[in-house]
Amino acid sequence: MKFLTTNFVKCPIKGCQSSLDAFPLKYEECQLAQEEQEYNPEFLCHMLERLDWNAILKVAHDLGNDSLPPTKPEDLDPIMEDDQAILKDLHTLLLETQVVDGKMVCKNCQHIYYIKNSIPNFLLPPHLC
Repeated sequence: MKFLTTNFVKCPIKGCQSSLDAFPLKYEECQLAQEEQEYNPEFLCHMLERLDWNAILKVAHDLGNDSLPPTKPEDLDPIMEDDQAILKDLHTLLLETQVVDGKMVCKNCQHIYYIKNSIPNFLLPPHLC
């Protein structure tokens, strides 16, 4: 599961849908891997507009990365050399960092979702649907 995906998943349990604690999930005991991806700065600039930066910071912290700036980088220009370094760092984190194995925990209901072989399992037992 790409790090980027963590910004789009939340607890699917009905009782958590309206809770602010259902997003972002808390990541625990995660094994990470780097998988090289084609660099596309334009994609990153467009995607950055849609990301919840506070959630990115929380998940990055869960995974041991506290090096991100506290505020979302804005008005990045893929052509500008100064912005290229930021975009390349974001590319490495968001697109090349894979969560291979681990747990995602809802901070509202404490339900654990497992990640195995980079695939998150969001299937719920019938009593939680």
